[in-house]
Amino acid sequence: MNLILLSPEEIENNRLARVSDPRRLRHLREVHRARPGDRLTLGLLGGGIGQGELIGLDAEAATFALEPLDQPPPPALPVHLALALPRPRMLARTLEHATALGAKAITLLHTRRVEKSYWMSPELDAAKIHQHLVLGLEQARDTVLPEVTLARGFRPFVEDVLPGLLETRRGLLAHPGMANACPRDIEAPTLLLVGPEGGFIPWEVEKLLEAGCEGIHLGPRILRVETAVTALLARLF
Repeated sequence: MNLILLSPEEIENNRLARVSDPRRLRHLREVHRARPGDRLTLGLLGGGIGQGELIGLDAEAATFALEPLDQPPPPALPVHLALALPRPRMLARTLEHATALGAKAITLLHTRRVEKSYWMSPELDAAKIHQHLVLGLEQARDTVLPEVTLARGFRPFVEDVLPGLLETRRGLLAHPGMANACPRDIEAPTLLLVGPEGGFIPWEVEKLLEAGCEGIHLGPRILRVETAVTALLARLF
């Protein structure tokens, strides 16, 4: 937890912040080994970042005296990540990694090789998704939550959603065997599509290319989804 992320209701009169949830309290005690008088980095969800002095810590709460939270969060990546829904454990890690790297728009997409049971996972509960996004923000000292949407049908996504996304973005389809290597250091708004374990099926690749996406690859190695997403975002931006 490189940032203590505060919600507006945890701040009193822009002067004090009170943190009472067990996860953050445990982290303060066991990882930061925080003591009254320590100055730590805090951020307001959706707002700025600054410092705060820990003035109280017990089993019930941590209390901070706030300095102005007036520093901006790190810039977002100009990317909309469309990710075939991974298996639940991999979904959690991938959401955290993508958030930490600065993705602010994520679509979880159904494809042929996505197990239907994945859509029944508790990891798709709004509260669980929020938890993983917060962990990514804390890691990267960011305060702006990504927007996560669910696309439970591939054809409706391609026919109804994809054209609008591509109006203002360069579409990149990451898939083994594509003709072009992943580009580097691009700045244009981008839609990045990443398939499931086993990749997109040929029909899905065909439809995405027909819609205007460019096929790219990361070389001959076959990577896990969470590794591929991290490598793609790091290389692209």
